[in-house]
Amino acid sequence: MKSSASLIMLFFLLLFAYTKIGGPIPFSITSVITQKTDTFTVSGEGKVTTKPDIATTTVGVQVQGATVKVVQQELNSKINQVTSGVKKVGVADKDIQTTNYSISPTYDYRDGNQKITGYSASTQLLIKTRNLEKINDVIDAATATGANQVSGVIFDIDDKTKAQNEAREKAVADAKMKAAAAAKAAGFTLGKIINYSENFGGLDGPRPLYAKAESAAMIDRAPTQVEPGSSEIVVSVSLGFEIH
Repeated sequence: MKSSASLIMLFFLLLFAYTKIGGPIPFSITSVITQKTDTFTVSGEGKVTTKPDIATTTVGVQVQGATVKVVQQELNSKINQVTSGVKKVGVADKDIQTTNYSISPTYDYRDGNQKITGYSASTQLLIKTRNLEKINDVIDAATATGANQVSGVIFDIDDKTKAQNEAREKAVADAKMKAAAAAKAAGFTLGKIINYSENFGGLDGPRPLYAKAESAAMIDRAPTQVEPGSSEIVVSVSLGFEIH
Protein backbone atom coordinates (compact mmCIF):
# COMPACT_ATOMS: atom_id res chain seq x y z
CA MET A 1 0.00 0.00 0.00
CA LYS A 2 2.82 2.39 0.98
CA SER A 3 4.57 1.51 -2.30
CA SER A 4 1.42 2.26 -4.35
CA ALA A 5 0.85 5.53 -2.56
CA SER A 6 4.45 6.49 -3.15
CA LEU A 7 4.11 5.77 -6.90
CA ILE A 8 0.96 7.85 -7.17
CA MET A 9 2.60 10.71 -5.31
CA LEU A 10 5.65 10.45 -7.58
CA PHE A 11 3.42 10.57 -10.71
CA PHE A 12 1.72 13.80 -9.65
CA LEU A 13 5.05 15.36 -8.64
CA LEU A 14 6.50 14.54 -12.07
CA LEU A 15 3.31 15.84 -13.81
CA PHE A 16 3.54 19.08 -11.80
CA ALA A 17 7.19 19.48 -12.71
CA TYR A 18 6.48 18.85 -16.45
CA THR A 19 3.77 21.46 -16.60
CA LYS A 20 6.05 24.00 -14.96
CA ILE A 21 8.85 23.30 -17.40
CA GLY A 22 7.05 22.30 -20.65
CA GLY A 23 3.76 24.17 -20.34
CA PRO A 24 0.22 22.79 -20.22
CA ILE A 25 -0.61 19.43 -21.80
CA PRO A 26 -2.62 19.97 -25.04
CA PHE A 27 -6.13 18.46 -25.35
CA SER A 28 -8.25 18.16 -28.50
CA ILE A 29 -12.04 18.13 -28.19
CA THR A 30 -14.31 17.57 -31.21
CA SER A 31 -17.94 18.61 -30.93
CA VAL A 32 -20.51 17.24 -33.43
CA ILE A 33 -23.92 18.88 -33.47
CA THR A 34 -26.74 17.27 -35.45
CA GLN A 35 -30.02 19.02 -36.20
CA LYS A 36 -33.19 17.32 -37.30
CA THR A 37 -35.60 19.30 -39.49
CA ASP A 38 -39.13 17.99 -39.94
CA THR A 39 -40.57 18.63 -43.38
CA PHE A 40 -43.98 18.51 -45.01
CA THR A 41 -44.55 18.17 -48.77
CA VAL A 42 -47.73 19.08 -50.59
CA SER A 43 -48.70 19.24 -54.27
CA GLY A 44 -50.84 21.72 -56.16
CA GLU A 45 -52.20 22.08 -59.67
CA GLY A 46 -52.98 25.06 -61.85
CA LYS A 47 -54.93 25.05 -65.12
CA VAL A 48 -55.37 27.72 -67.76
CA THR A 49 -57.72 27.35 -70.69
CA THR A 50 -56.64 29.19 -73.80
CA LYS A 51 -57.25 29.18 -77.51
CA PRO A 52 -54.64 27.78 -79.93
CA ASP A 53 -53.13 30.34 -82.26
CA ILE A 54 -51.20 28.14 -84.71
CA ALA A 55 -51.81 24.89 -86.54
CA THR A 56 -49.34 22.53 -88.19
CA THR A 57 -50.44 20.32 -91.04
CA THR A 58 -48.52 17.55 -92.80
CA VAL A 59 -49.37 17.13 -96.47
CA GLY A 60 -47.64 14.90 -98.95
CA VAL A 61 -47.42 13.59 -102.47
CA GLN A 62 -46.85 9.98 -103.50
CA VAL A 63 -46.26 8.93 -107.10
CA GLN A 64 -45.26 5.79 -109.00
CA GLY A 65 -43.45 5.35 -112.30
CA ALA A 66 -41.24 3.13 -114.41
CA THR A 67 -37.89 4.79 -113.61
CA VAL A 68 -36.27 6.84 -110.90
CA LYS A 69 -36.06 9.84 -113.20
CA VAL A 70 -39.75 9.67 -114.07
CA VAL A 71 -40.96 9.51 -110.46
CA GLN A 72 -38.49 12.15 -109.34
CA GLN A 73 -39.60 14.61 -112.00
CA GLU A 74 -43.29 14.00 -111.30
CA LEU A 75 -42.80 14.24 -107.55
CA ASN A 76 -40.84 17.48 -107.74
CA SER A 77 -43.40 19.00 -110.09
CA LYS A 78 -46.36 18.12 -107.89
CA ILE A 79 -44.81 19.17 -104.58
CA ASN A 80 -43.80 22.50 -106.13
CA GLN A 81 -47.43 22.98 -107.18
CA VAL A 82 -48.57 22.22 -103.63
CA THR A 83 -46.06 24.70 -102.22
CA SER A 84 -47.25 27.41 -104.59
CA GLY A 85 -50.86 26.63 -103.77
CA VAL A 86 -50.53 27.06 -100.01
CA LYS A 87 -48.46 30.21 -100.45
CA LYS A 88 -51.34 31.75 -102.39
CA VAL A 89 -53.61 31.41 -99.34
CA GLY A 90 -51.14 33.20 -97.08
CA VAL A 91 -48.56 30.67 -95.85
CA ALA A 92 -45.07 32.19 -95.62
CA ASP A 93 -41.91 30.53 -96.99
CA LYS A 94 -40.50 30.13 -93.45
CA ASP A 95 -43.57 28.11 -92.45
CA ILE A 96 -43.15 25.42 -95.12
CA GLN A 97 -40.64 22.67 -94.34
CA THR A 98 -39.83 19.43 -96.17
CA THR A 99 -39.87 16.59 -93.64
CA ASN A 100 -39.41 13.56 -95.89
CA TYR A 101 -38.23 12.71 -99.38
CA SER A 102 -37.85 9.10 -100.46
CA ILE A 103 -37.61 6.99 -103.61
CA SER A 104 -37.74 3.19 -103.50
CA PRO A 105 -38.24 0.34 -105.98
CA THR A 106 -41.43 -1.67 -106.22
CA TYR A 107 -41.16 -5.43 -106.68
CA ASP A 108 -43.05 -8.31 -108.24
CA TYR A 109 -42.51 -11.53 -106.25
CA ARG A 110 -44.41 -13.93 -108.52
CA ASP A 111 -42.96 -17.36 -109.31
CA GLY A 112 -40.49 -17.07 -106.46
CA ASN A 113 -38.48 -14.40 -108.20
CA GLN A 114 -37.93 -10.80 -107.17
CA LYS A 115 -38.29 -8.39 -110.05
CA ILE A 116 -38.27 -4.59 -110.00
CA THR A 117 -41.42 -3.35 -111.72
CA GLY A 118 -41.02 0.35 -111.11
CA TYR A 119 -40.40 2.97 -108.47
CA SER A 120 -42.40 4.76 -105.80
CA ALA A 121 -41.53 8.23 -104.53
CA SER A 122 -43.01 10.35 -101.78
CA THR A 123 -42.39 13.59 -99.97
CA GLN A 124 -44.09 15.49 -97.15
CA LEU A 125 -44.34 19.13 -96.19
CA LEU A 126 -44.90 20.42 -92.67
CA ILE A 127 -47.01 23.57 -93.02
CA LYS A 128 -47.52 26.01 -90.15
CA THR A 129 -50.63 28.16 -90.35
CA ARG A 130 -50.54 31.26 -88.15
CA ASN A 131 -53.98 32.54 -89.13
CA LEU A 132 -56.33 29.80 -87.96
CA GLU A 133 -59.15 31.25 -90.00
CA LYS A 134 -57.24 30.00 -93.05
CA ILE A 135 -56.48 26.45 -91.90
CA ASN A 136 -59.35 25.00 -93.96
CA ASP A 137 -58.20 26.98 -97.00
CA VAL A 138 -54.64 25.68 -96.58
CA ILE A 139 -55.76 22.04 -96.59
CA ASP A 140 -58.07 22.61 -99.56
CA ALA A 141 -55.31 24.42 -101.48
CA ALA A 142 -52.86 21.56 -100.85
CA THR A 143 -55.22 18.83 -102.06
CA ALA A 144 -56.40 20.93 -105.00
CA THR A 145 -52.83 21.35 -106.27
CA GLY A 146 -51.72 17.71 -106.01
CA ALA A 147 -51.34 16.58 -102.40
CA ASN A 148 -52.80 13.09 -102.00
CA GLN A 149 -51.82 12.68 -98.33
CA VAL A 150 -52.95 14.75 -95.35
CA SER A 151 -51.75 13.07 -92.17
CA GLY A 152 -53.13 15.46 -89.58
CA VAL A 153 -53.69 18.88 -88.12
CA ILE A 154 -52.16 19.77 -84.74
CA PHE A 155 -53.31 22.86 -82.88
CA ASP A 156 -50.85 24.53 -80.58
CA ILE A 157 -49.89 27.80 -78.90
CA ASP A 158 -46.93 29.60 -80.40
CA ASP A 159 -45.81 31.31 -77.17
CA LYS A 160 -46.93 29.44 -74.05
CA THR A 161 -44.96 31.57 -71.55
CA LYS A 162 -47.83 33.78 -70.37
CA ALA A 163 -50.26 30.89 -69.94
CA GLN A 164 -47.65 28.73 -68.20
CA ASN A 165 -46.79 31.53 -65.74
CA GLU A 166 -50.47 31.97 -64.93
CA ALA A 167 -50.93 28.22 -64.44
CA ARG A 168 -47.82 28.10 -62.23
CA GLU A 169 -49.16 30.88 -59.98
CA LYS A 170 -52.43 29.01 -59.58
CA ALA A 171 -50.59 25.76 -58.78
CA VAL A 172 -48.43 27.39 -56.08
CA ALA A 173 -51.48 29.08 -54.55
CA ASP A 174 -53.29 25.74 -54.55
CA ALA A 175 -50.36 23.99 -52.83
CA LYS A 176 -50.04 26.72 -50.17
CA MET A 177 -53.75 26.56 -49.44
CA LYS A 178 -53.58 22.78 -48.98
CA ALA A 179 -50.50 23.11 -46.75
CA ALA A 180 -52.22 25.71 -44.53
CA ALA A 181 -55.31 23.53 -44.20
CA ALA A 182 -53.22 20.48 -43.29
CA ALA A 183 -51.18 22.44 -40.73
CA LYS A 184 -54.36 23.70 -39.06
CA ALA A 185 -55.91 20.22 -38.96
CA ALA A 186 -52.76 18.44 -37.73
CA GLY A 187 -51.61 21.14 -35.32
CA PHE A 188 -48.20 22.06 -36.69
CA THR A 189 -46.74 25.36 -37.87
CA LEU A 190 -45.42 25.88 -41.38
CA GLY A 191 -41.92 27.26 -41.80
CA LYS A 192 -40.12 28.39 -44.92
CA ILE A 193 -40.30 26.57 -48.26
CA ILE A 194 -37.17 24.45 -48.70
CA ASN A 195 -38.04 22.40 -51.82
CA TYR A 196 -39.83 23.18 -55.08
CA SER A 197 -40.45 21.14 -58.21
CA GLU A 198 -42.85 21.42 -61.12
CA ASN A 199 -44.16 19.49 -64.11
CA PHE A 200 -45.95 20.68 -67.20
CA GLY A 201 -48.86 18.82 -68.64
CA GLY A 202 -51.67 19.52 -70.93
CA LEU A 203 -52.26 21.58 -73.80
CA ASP A 204 -54.72 18.85 -73.91
CA GLY A 205 -52.39 18.13 -76.71
CA PRO A 206 -51.02 19.68 -78.82
CA ARG A 207 -54.37 18.59 -80.19
CA PRO A 208 -54.22 16.42 -83.31
CA LEU A 209 -57.03 16.13 -85.77
CA TYR A 210 -56.46 13.44 -88.36
CA ALA A 211 -57.64 13.47 -91.91
CA LYS A 212 -56.54 11.69 -95.04
CA ALA A 213 -56.89 12.73 -98.65
CA GLU A 214 -56.61 9.75 -100.96
CA SER A 215 -56.61 11.78 -104.16
CA ALA A 216 -57.30 15.16 -105.65
CA ALA A 217 -60.90 13.98 -106.09
CA MET A 218 -61.44 15.33 -102.58
CA ILE A 219 -61.90 18.79 -104.05
CA ASP A 220 -65.23 17.59 -105.47
CA ARG A 221 -66.45 17.04 -101.93
CA ALA A 222 -67.51 19.57 -99.33
CA PRO A 223 -64.79 22.04 -98.20
CA THR A 224 -62.63 21.07 -95.24
CA GLN A 225 -64.07 21.97 -91.84
CA VAL A 226 -61.52 21.99 -89.01
CA GLU A 227 -62.22 23.71 -85.68
CA PRO A 228 -59.38 24.55 -83.23
CA GLY A 229 -61.56 24.58 -80.10
CA SER A 230 -59.70 25.38 -76.85
CA SER A 231 -56.63 23.97 -75.13
CA GLU A 232 -55.66 23.55 -71.50
CA ILE A 233 -52.19 24.16 -70.04
CA VAL A 234 -51.60 22.34 -66.76
CA VAL A 235 -48.78 22.93 -64.25
CA SER A 236 -48.28 20.67 -61.23
CA VAL A 237 -45.99 21.81 -58.40
CA SER A 238 -44.63 20.22 -55.25
CA LEU A 239 -43.69 22.40 -52.24
CA GLY A 240 -41.61 21.21 -49.29
CA PHE A 241 -42.08 23.16 -46.04
CA GLU A 242 -40.19 23.14 -42.78
CA ILE A 243 -42.62 22.44 -39.96
CA HIS A 244 -42.47 23.26 -36.26
